[in-house]
Amino acid sequence: MLGIQEAATLLGVTMRTLRFYEDKGLIAPQRVGTTRIYSRREMGRMQLILRGKRLGFTIREIKEFLDLYDVDPEHHEQVRALRGRVNERIANLRKQKRAIEQTLDELISIERQALAWLEGSPVKAVDD
Repeated sequence: MLGIQEAATLLGVTMRTLRFYEDKGLIAPQRVGTTRIYSRREMGRMQLILRGKRLGFTIREIKEFLDLYDVDPEHHEQVRALRGRVNERIANLRKQKRAIEQTLDELISIERQALAWLEGSPVKAVDD
């Protein structure tokens, strides 16, 4: 059982971040008066939330995964949903990677042309 400041420090987030996820219904720390108390369960949920955010999932998607975890004791539905979203995320990241690689190639070509122009020797453009 941890207070909000201790929980935030252990998780590497701000107290405001913890309150934000509580407001969104992703965590529900116990209350003793006005003090929030974070159990092992809430800390685990926060670790899952932070991992989901790091991997690029939206708050809505993370909430769906957590909700499935609560209603499916065997976690089959949660894992199926997670697998589907992970596959979508992988596909999107691969598209972004290709776009970034193409942009880098174009920028490198422009950089070479600019350098050649500055040095006074024209260079033929490289087409992909």
